[in-house]
Amino acid sequence: MQQPGQQPQTVSVIGLGYIGLPTAAVLAKNGVNVIGVDVNASAVATINAGDIHIVEPGLADVVKRAVHDGLLRAVTSPEPADAYVITVPTPFTADYDADLSYIKAAAQALAPHLSAGNLIILESTSPVGTTEQLADWLAEARPDLSFPKTHGDDADIQLAYCPERVLPGQVMHELVQNDRVIGGLSAKANAQATALYNTFLKGDCLLTNARTAEMAKLTENSFRDVNIAFANELSLICDHLSINVWELIRLANHHPRVNILQPGPGVGGHCIAVDPWFIVASAPEQARMIRTAREVNDFKPDWVYQQVQRTIQAAAQQTGKAVDAVNVTCLGLAFKANIDDLRESPALAIAQRIAAAHSGTTMVVEPNLPATAQPVANATLTALDEALSEADVVVLLVDHTPFKAITRAQLEGKLWVDTRGLIDG
Repeated sequence: MQQPGQQPQTVSVIGLGYIGLPTAAVLAKNGVNVIGVDVNASAVATINAGDIHIVEPGLADVVKRAVHDGLLRAVTSPEPADAYVITVPTPFTADYDADLSYIKAAAQALAPHLSAGNLIILESTSPVGTTEQLADWLAEARPDLSFPKTHGDDADIQLAYCPERVLPGQVMHELVQNDRVIGGLSAKANAQATALYNTFLKGDCLLTNARTAEMAKLTENSFRDVNIAFANELSLICDHLSINVWELIRLANHHPRVNILQPGPGVGGHCIAVDPWFIVASAPEQARMIRTAREVNDFKPDWVYQQVQRTIQAAAQQTGKAVDAVNVTCLGLAFKANIDDLRESPALAIAQRIAAAHSGTTMVVEPNLPATAQPVANATLTALDEALSEADVVVLLVDHTPFKAITRAQLEGKLWVDTRGLIDG
């Protein structure tokens, strides 16, 4: 039984994706016996072989060592542990409501293995009230155990919400260094969760209740979404007024109290593109600016696509080619620079839409995916130099480091749509 302030001996991490696997690896690196759980049998086999199935700098070596030392193993269904950390997806539905089915499935899977003294931490980004819903699902499955809603600190099972706050590409650093918000359903849950994170955390543990912790995570990402929407809306206005948005922002940011973000083709990833809708769904009459920002950012890929269509027509006129003979190259598919994560990626959506509509050749360049990948139907994953050489139209969608080395000479005679300011900026 885990006591307040006592570090758990065995932790089960449910969901071994972009957050779960690094969390499991960091815990194991710090001497905790970790059982990773994922329904993806291929991912489980890869991890047990000491390899990784995702791209994250610094992760491979930690996983390899943890598996070699016997501190990390992966399975396809939960096993008994002292603490459980749930890091499963929480997508939204077509109506922008949260899909909590993965959390419910995790609760149903681990419920038979619970015993008095266990701690359950939910890390998945979730609407306000989800941790309480998780406790209700578990209480329904295990009426023989008590939970904080009725027994507080004396409950058999303690629960807390502790959202991840890391940046893809820097997860292994930020997982350890960033402060952690911990929202327990009881004071005891807060103490137990603090002890778990203190096995590796160098940042502070900031204690609150579960509902506030849930809202904190949504607020952080909604703040960023609103600021990105301002930059994206500026890019639309500047195009209408024939102003270089990159120069405009650079000049405006010389003001000591102005720090405008850079526009892009939209907003992607599982957090910023999703979380604001959870707030809107829970308070639709009040969340007016958050909704508008989301609508601006959701519109930006459509606007970029229309820009590409006009540029293809212009390229046909410039080269004397038929439209279906114009070669289009899309640079980047990930939702941000220097990662392989395609979740909610506007770049991927734009490339897919171009390839589906364009009757000519569409090439895509994504240096963070294997050459055998086929992320875009009707398009060929191509090496950068070849894709630039063959292109009539270049669509720059992601500011991956290799793209920053593209020269004007490589673009000679070509037309382009630059959503990241690497060319026009």
